Amino acid sequence: MNQFNEKTQDAPIIAAVSDLNKLEAAIQSPSQIIFLLTGNINNLGGIVRRVKEGGMDIYVHLDLLEGFARDAMALKYIHNNIRPDGIITTKSNLIKHAKDLGIFTIQRLFIIDTLSLETGIKSIKSTRPDAIEILPGIMPKVIRKINQETKTPVIAGGLIIDKEDVIESLKAGAIAVSTSKEEVWSL
Repeated sequence: MNQFNEKTQDAPIIAAVSDLNKLEAAIQSPSQIIFLLTGNINNLGGIVRRVKEGGMDIYVHLDLLEGFARDAMALKYIHNNIRPDGIITTKSNLIKHAKDLGIFTIQRLFIIDTLSLETGIKSIKSTRPDAIEILPGIMPKVIRKINQETKTPVIAGGLIIDKEDVIESLKAGAIAVSTSKEEVWSL
């Protein structure tokens, strides 16, 4: 079992940080993983170092970083110089490049209708990310369907606002939930 799966088994709530003012609270939370949903070319190295010093793993959302191109060269630079534990992206081509570099990959999918669900499943089967984050994460039937059709670990993210959302997502088969709601990090 890989490090990501082990950590989500121990602490299935992932602290999603979209505001750097909440970074220290995330590091102090019971979560063992941070999804970084902000940052830029100037502060990313320091953020990753701080999270690792706090004993946590960090996965950076490439699509949301400022000052980096969304291409293979930026990915290679981040991997070689900043060294997060993995990446999150909506871009299938970056998943393929990251896998070639041996980077743990999380493909983020926005499921808004049946077509996006079907397209997402096809993409997962093609790119074979290490995990999938689906948004919104409050769709138990969709979590079950993606689990059954792809056999890929699912993280439920987006609109996870309370204990009931966490429980329902985990019961549906998600291995973890990601949330920016600070009060949920400590459940």
